[in-house]
Amino acid sequence: MRRAFIVFRDKGEDMGTCEHKAYNFTSVRKPMYATNGMVCTSQPLAAQAGLAVLREGGNAVDAAIATAITLTVTEPNSNGLGSDAFVLVWADGILHGLNGSGASPQSLSLSAVKAGGYSAMPERGWIPVTVPGAPGAWAELHRRFGRWPFERLFSDAIRYAEEGYGVSPTTAKEWQEALQLMKPFAGKAPFAGFFDTFGHGGKAPKAGDRVYLPGHAKALRLLAESHCESLYRGELAEVIDEFSKATGGYITKDDLAAYHPEWQTPISCKYHGYDVWEMPPNTHGLVALMALAILDEVPCKQFGTADTVHKQIEALKQAYINGKAFITDPNHMSVSVEELLSPEYIQRLRNTIGDSAVKPKAVRPDSGGTVYLATADREGMMVSFIQSNYMGFGSGIVIPGYGIALNDRGANFSLDEAHDNCLAGGKRPYHTIIPGFLTKDTLPVGPFGVMGAFMQPQGHVQAVMNMIDFAMNGQEALDAPRWQWIDGLRIEVEPGFGDDVVRRLKELGHIVTVNPDPTSFGRGQIIRRKEDGVLEGASEARADGLVAAY
Repeated sequence: MRRAFIVFRDKGEDMGTCEHKAYNFTSVRKPMYATNGMVCTSQPLAAQAGLAVLREGGNAVDAAIATAITLTVTEPNSNGLGSDAFVLVWADGILHGLNGSGASPQSLSLSAVKAGGYSAMPERGWIPVTVPGAPGAWAELHRRFGRWPFERLFSDAIRYAEEGYGVSPTTAKEWQEALQLMKPFAGKAPFAGFFDTFGHGGKAPKAGDRVYLPGHAKALRLLAESHCESLYRGELAEVIDEFSKATGGYITKDDLAAYHPEWQTPISCKYHGYDVWEMPPNTHGLVALMALAILDEVPCKQFGTADTVHKQIEALKQAYINGKAFITDPNHMSVSVEELLSPEYIQRLRNTIGDSAVKPKAVRPDSGGTVYLATADREGMMVSFIQSNYMGFGSGIVIPGYGIALNDRGANFSLDEAHDNCLAGGKRPYHTIIPGFLTKDTLPVGPFGVMGAFMQPQGHVQAVMNMIDFAMNGQEALDAPRWQWIDGLRIEVEPGFGDDVVRRLKELGHIVTVNPDPTSFGRGQIIRRKEDGVLEGASEARADGLVAAY
């Protein structure tokens, strides 16, 4: 048995270790255990920023906010100052939910988008931009639960933005991919801020390169000093309004001033003796709950067999297709969460699972990809926190000089007037980011999450089943090979399932692709509190995540 540790300073020579690559040797992670506090997230510097807060007397909410703020600098390809966020907080024996997603601009209309020649919502530019909710969520979380001075939670993020930081491998890979996607927009006025901030002369930073983001530091100082009011009713709101007017945008300072995060009651389902919790619509945590409710009475005896994977996929397909038909801003939903989780409706969906793959169809109940982090402290508070710009850097609109990359969440709106999720001004769209939480017998088990747009409820279902049904610890549950439903009969699986499973799934009618890219199957973190109070933490081996604990 051997154990070794290596630290080196890269002076520019090719040492063969920096790029995101397929490694020659298997790297096995093990869960981390601690008694005082824990932070798990996708970027090591951000995890350590949160841990520093815990060690110096902050609570789990303070640590979560500091981690989330630092992630906007150290993983800007996944989230930023223009992101949305959703949060679950276990505090005082109760699970609290905060919806930090924003609405579309009041001036944006279905007719205007169609008049522009669009048959579907675009993914880039001003049209898909919604009001950023994440900074407002940081401030609201702190008002209700925070202990540390708010400004101090920004210190690491500001320092990394000003003094620079080494880019991690997964961030470098995704930055490069995003820059390639954005090249067609080079030279267009609305996108000038993106190329000035993230373009780096047309080349994305490589793993290990030092990156400076001075605009982020400027904006972060304004947010810290104003308790994030600057973004909604101050200097940052003014510069967003001015840039929007100058380059054909729709969002205004009135849209920003009207925004407030919303406390909501989390929703849940029973699964094999546990309660699985998600945020309610407009986010699609409901899809994970519907799938687990279906599977609650469908025997899946062994991990990774074709029979188990087939049943999981068929349940997920039914949950997804029906969720996408109805989930949107709850003020615009034609059916309720209670109807979609009712035993009668779940049984109808369960009855569709047979011995072959099917193409699902939506059925009305009344008519027959992000960064995630989890924190915990010694006092029992636990946080499940997720924030995202949606597609990489988001809309591609970055406010010049301030580093505010605006999200493109509106890309999920439908342009079908008959659809619940049809675009309208001042409406929140169907949202893909979902924090998860497990309880058992009214006691907390802990937070969990899997990043990756429409992979997220699929990842939640698999992680929950891995822990509950297949007795995996958190790290095993994350590292186990995953599948994902694409559409119709098409699925993708990771190579770890093996040829026999792939062949049998094809015999059952699935159109199967083995996808070797691990990042397409999401990245996740889990914290579980044992009965003796010891914390178990896990971070996704598919990426650069870290469990920071003491």
